[in-house]
Amino acid sequence: MIFWRISRRGLAVAAVVALLCLGWLADRVVVAPANVPEPLEQVRTEAKVIALTFNVDWGEEYLPQILAELGNAGARATFFVTGRWAKNHPELVRKIAEAGQEVENHGYSHPHPDRLSVGANEEEIKKTESIIQGLIGYRTRYYAPPYGERGSSGLKAAQALGYRTVLWTLDTVDWRSGSTPGVIAGRILAPPVRFGIKPDQRGAIVLMHPKENTLRALPDILKALSQQGFRFLTIDQLITFEKEGNTTS
Repeated sequence: MIFWRISRRGLAVAAVVALLCLGWLADRVVVAPANVPEPLEQVRTEAKVIALTFNVDWGEEYLPQILAELGNAGARATFFVTGRWAKNHPELVRKIAEAGQEVENHGYSHPHPDRLSVGANEEEIKKTESIIQGLIGYRTRYYAPPYGERGSSGLKAAQALGYRTVLWTLDTVDWRSGSTPGVIAGRILAPPVRFGIKPDQRGAIVLMHPKENTLRALPDILKALSQQGFRFLTIDQLITFEKEGNTTS
C-alpha cells in the first residue's frame, strides 16, 4: 500500500515535469506563420557557390579594407546595412556600391523585430529603403532581420513590402569574445556539426560583421574557398542561380 502511494506520487511528479518540459520546448519551437514564405537560409545545389554577407550597424573603420580584400579576390558579397548607419555614413554606402558589392536592407534602428508590430517593422524597412535609394539610386529587395529573428510580424512586414527575408547557413559568430581569426575562418572552412548534421558549404549563406578579426580572417577564407573552386555570389546572384534551376531535387 505504501509502495502504491509512493508510485502514484512519483507518477504525478513525473507527469508534471513532462508537461513543464513540453511547455519549455514549445516556447522555443519556431512555427512558420501561415501564408508567409520561409526565410532563405541556403540554396540546395551541387555547384560550388557561396554567398558572403555582412550585417552592418557599426564597424565602419574596417569596411574599406574589407572591400579591398574582396576586390583583390574578385569576390562579390552582400552588405545588409541599417538605415541609421547608412544615414551617418553615406560615403561608405556609395563606396560599397561602387565596388560592385550588393547593398541590402537591415532595418533602420536594429530593433528586435519579434517585439514590433507588422506596421512598425514595415516602417523600419521602408525608412532604410528610402535612405539607400536616395544614396545609390537602388531599391533594396532583400531583408536581413536584426538578431536573426524570424517571428511572424517581421516576416509578414517583409512580404507585404515585396522583400525576401534572408538569414544564414553558417554563422561566424565573429562578435563573440574568443572569436579569433582562426576560429572565424574555421566556422566557414570546417563548419561544426550541429544536431548531428554537417553543414554543406555549397549554396551556403555566411553571416559576418565588420570586425577586426573578421577582416584578418577574410584573406584566408577567400583564398581557401577559391582554391576549392568556390565562386562568391551576392544574395541576388544566388537566388537567380536557384531560379535558373542550378539546384538539386
